[in-house]
Amino acid sequence: MAGMTDAEAVERAHAIFDPIAADYLGRPGVDMGHMFASEGLRVRGKIFALVSFDGKLMLKLPAARTTELVDAGEAERVEMAGRSMREWIFVPVESPGLWGPLVAEAFAYLDEITPAG
Repeated sequence: MAGMTDAEAVERAHAIFDPIAADYLGRPGVDMGHMFASEGLRVRGKIFALVSFDGKLMLKLPAARTTELVDAGEAERVEMAGRSMREWIFVPVESPGLWGPLVAEAFAYLDEITPAG
């Protein structure tokens, strides 16, 4: 989807992400929250998936899994202030088939490591 503006990419990303998110919102402890000026899925207050400002899926996964996805060329590591984030990746809007399964992985990971109330 080369040549898309950020706004077009975000619109396309939400067309993919929003139906996925709807499937999670009925689960206990899952709601929407804000992070980096975006709204994303969170479990017990911890964000696990969101659409970035430029239309990529941003996910939190175990460090080994993020490395696997980056090495396979399916994702890119998130960098903040020049620092590579071990557990955060971006998945491009051009790979919509990965989004559902990776959101499921991110949910399972955060659900496991986030203590209940």
